Amino acid sequence: MPPTKLALRFRASIPITPGEVLAIDDPALLRILVEGMRDAPALTLVRSDRSMTDCRPVSIFSLQSARQLAEETGTPVDKRRFRANVYVDLASAEGFAENEFVGRSLRIGPKVVVTILERDPRCMMITLDPDTGEKAPAILKKVAQAHDGMAGVYGAVMVEGMVHKGDSVELLD
Repeated sequence: MPPTKLALRFRASIPITPGEVLAIDDPALLRILVEGMRDAPALTLVRSDRSMTDCRPVSIFSLQSARQLAEETGTPVDKRRFRANVYVDLASAEGFAENEFVGRSLRIGPKVVVTILERDPRCMMITLDPDTGEKAPAILKKVAQAHDGMAGVYGAVMVEGMVHKGDSVELLD
């Protein structure tokens, strides 16, 4: 039997004030963005089916993985090198524990559910310091040699909602 394909539609919402959230395509959002601007430019919000950062809707990377890479390379590793959407501080002290989430689901905060689809293959972008742009090729070399070229995981949002710094992360299945 051929595999079943699921068509998922993702919506972006923007929090305006506590309790007020507008969809990215809501004309009221445009009005709020240009409100109070003198000589406001023409503004258009464009929704794209193509991500501008990575190829999956959500990338997740653990702080422990950054620490482990710093130890393995002897190079300070800023988590921002990995351009994740969500950084998690896991109970496990070991790096790359997020690899075990593939095929499982996480609840982030009280509502959001993300199904983890695959490990995140890395490119040379992780060699660039996010503040200076200086290269540290040892980081990518270590990821390639010791971690199969992967660092972090990609997931799909199954139940949408707001995520806040400090939200709990629970492994569901």
